[in-house]
Amino acid sequence: MLPRQTQTAAFWRDQFEVTSRDLDFIYTLLLDALAPKTVDELALALIDEYIRRETATIETELAKGAVYVPKNHYTVGQTLVFPALDFAAGEVVGLRPGQNPEHGEFDVIQVAFADSGAQREFAAGLATAHRLNETTGDNLLSDESLLSAKEIYSLYADEINESILYALEEGDRSDQFVAVDGKWLLADMLAEVHIGHLHLAEALIDMRAEPVTTDDLLAEVDLDPNVPPPMQRISLEHGLASDSRFDPVQHNNQTMWFLNRMEPAVVVSTPLALRPETPRYNRALLSVELLQIEWELDDEWGESTLSSDLPNIVPNTTLTLAYPHRRYGVLPLNGRTRSFFPTASNIKSMVTFVDGRWGKRYTGWVVPQGRYVAGLAEWMEEHAVPVGAYVTLERAPDTGEILVDYRARRPKREWARIANPDLEAGRLAFEMNKVQVACEYDDTLIVATEDVEGVDQLREQLNRDDVPLHAIVEQIVPELTKLNPQGTVHAKSVYSAVNIVRRCPPGPIFHALLTNRAFRDVGDGLFALA
Repeated sequence: MLPRQTQTAAFWRDQFEVTSRDLDFIYTLLLDALAPKTVDELALALIDEYIRRETATIETELAKGAVYVPKNHYTVGQTLVFPALDFAAGEVVGLRPGQNPEHGEFDVIQVAFADSGAQREFAAGLATAHRLNETTGDNLLSDESLLSAKEIYSLYADEINESILYALEEGDRSDQFVAVDGKWLLADMLAEVHIGHLHLAEALIDMRAEPVTTDDLLAEVDLDPNVPPPMQRISLEHGLASDSRFDPVQHNNQTMWFLNRMEPAVVVSTPLALRPETPRYNRALLSVELLQIEWELDDEWGESTLSSDLPNIVPNTTLTLAYPHRRYGVLPLNGRTRSFFPTASNIKSMVTFVDGRWGKRYTGWVVPQGRYVAGLAEWMEEHAVPVGAYVTLERAPDTGEILVDYRARRPKREWARIANPDLEAGRLAFEMNKVQVACEYDDTLIVATEDVEGVDQLREQLNRDDVPLHAIVEQIVPELTKLNPQGTVHAKSVYSAVNIVRRCPPGPIFHALLTNRAFRDVGDGLFALA
């Protein structure tokens, strides 16, 4: 069978582009549905439409005459259709015997094509095998081997979606279409949501001081009663999402609305200390030993994490606290912790933490884009949880709350690396000093500072001056090796210290250690000055 255009990869990957006719189809589709549709639904419907158009075109062309098949006989004056020539139609104007011993007796027909004015010859009554002998009008219109719209979409979804979304978002008619919560509908279908409605919604959320559902807001905000209730809901959600004052959050297993100004600052905007820098590096240089250390650290931005997230049935987990997390009272969303929090949607979620020691409750905020859960600054301060501490999470199956705790032990003053920012020199200096610790911790990670604001200023200064990661590593390593009588420093310690002023996963830091000739790898994760 001759291939249809819609059955080829070349069409969908290189030629497909949403046209004005396609937008008319999508417009009518949404208008008839009176409901929003996802881009997947729009794409499948549009592919089906392309297949329908193609079939209709073939039917029209085939109606012009008989399909040319080499084995058949034809007469002068007969009109033929040639599928292999893009369904060109021509009239048989001549007939003569063919001359080719390989094919036996056959005819040669002369065909005139009115559209091009050309005249060509073709074999007829051909007894020998020919691939065009399998072509008939019936199998051009229906064939079990044809890919369905669903099968086509599974193969070329990225290219098709890109073209559709570009037309809906940036095309000449983009003002006719609106996206709400990942679904598309017609702008004309929305009820008017004016500034007065939004002021009223803000006042209601402000009064309750907690997230409010769309239905609760609709009960107070009077939208056009002529618009169906489902579309009123969509209209209000679109209006809220378009106003920077409002923020959608997942709470109690449903999407609700809150005010940005009522959320913690670390939830509204990711601080510099939690924004990762992931420079390109040659990962092949990392030894198996360093890859193992990277795996143990389980940095949420790292390339080597747990092979898969811990399943939901795991009742508890343990993680170590890095300086950026301790600074802002957050926990990382990494392989050990992700399954403990709602991260299916890409919007913020609210959870409840319960202090495993005192029973006090804290509101937690899951920030998927930043890969952290905020809301534990007060808990960390109250228990003086240090950097490097082992923090445990446990599910409370009946309530959905998360118990947060640490591995307690008798308080004792322990040696720790103390970071001192030198703003004038633009660097970190370190010294060993004792700090009070009442929990178990990883002694390769523990760092502290008595000048948090100074460290923040230094971080901003290094970022503003665009100081590269390798320069920060080169400055910090000698500071850390001088603290050890053996003149060595563990790769974890370098990672922990660097993250005081530059948020970075282990891989690039370890690469900077290995490729700097000023340092040498002495094994067991330790480095010394060359």
